[in-house]
Amino acid sequence: MSRRYGGNPAAVIILIAADIAALILVLWIMFFVFEANRANDLVDWVHHAANWLAGWSRDLFTPDNAKWRTVLNYGLPAAVYLLVAHAIAGRVNRA
Repeated sequence: MSRRYGGNPAAVIILIAADIAALILVLWIMFFVFEANRANDLVDWVHHAANWLAGWSRDLFTPDNAKWRTVLNYGLPAAVYLLVAHAIAGRVNRA
């Protein structure tokens, strides 16, 4: 695992947290696009977690197509979390 994430434990924690956040957001995108059963507990939990993680970007884009709206409004924070986490982890590793 240290090879994937780098040597500094703080950097590893930052990257793992960002990976988990991005995974939750991508899971919600997939559940929405492929019309997963929203009554399912896992789908419901992922939806609530994704809403919290993407609170700052929800409704940033408002295309008419609901699937595109979900991809854009939940995909953006996933990308931002990964980019910011890698930048911060890189600085932590250099310190």
